[in-house]
Amino acid sequence: MDQAIGAVLAFAVGVAISPVPIIAVILMLFSQRARVNGPMFLAGWVIGLSVAAAVVYALATAGDIASSDTASTGVSWLRVGAGVALLVLAARKWRSRPGPDDEPDMPRWMSGVDHIAPGRAFGLAVVLSAVNPKNLALIFGASTRVSQVAPSTTDAIVALAVFVLIGSSTVGAAVLYDLFGGERAQSSLDRAKAWLTLHNTAVMAVLFVVFGAVLISEGLTS
Repeated sequence: MDQAIGAVLAFAVGVAISPVPIIAVILMLFSQRARVNGPMFLAGWVIGLSVAAAVVYALATAGDIASSDTASTGVSWLRVGAGVALLVLAARKWRSRPGPDDEPDMPRWMSGVDHIAPGRAFGLAVVLSAVNPKNLALIFGASTRVSQVAPSTTDAIVALAVFVLIGSSTVGAAVLYDLFGGERAQSSLDRAKAWLTLHNTAVMAVLFVVFGAVLISEGLTS
């Protein structure tokens, strides 16, 4: 079990450090529906991440990548491909970073996120957790590694649960801080949002480089 948990830790941290979802949930926590939308976004994030990780694990297990040399080699090359894709995205992010006097660009949908309905907050979180390219690459890396190293299904479930827990920690911390942090929570979250908005592109570029390199390394050595 320890090996399976160790295999997911770096990937889980990569999922947790996601500026756009954190900014989105903070904006929701400033809205009139904060006490509903925040928890709904967190629930959608956890469920989306859990389902995606479980599906990839199930497919990897069905493909017998733990014992089949052909399947294992194929997954290794897919890891390399995912890593290269992240490096390409890193280059694009870095080139598009704003200048010192420029206003940071954020996704268009974020302009209305503070007025979003609870159902849409849930759906948005599912998409951001399970469909965006960075998380998909990290989910693929974590779940396939678990399929290869976990000695039993129970160990795999525990490892993937740890992956989801850590991957959801930043979004969860924002929601819980708003619920229980009192008056200080709003000002602290606003400062965090401002910093993440300003440095979003640079943070994402660095993350893409780091985890692209991790995936390529794992693909070439596994």
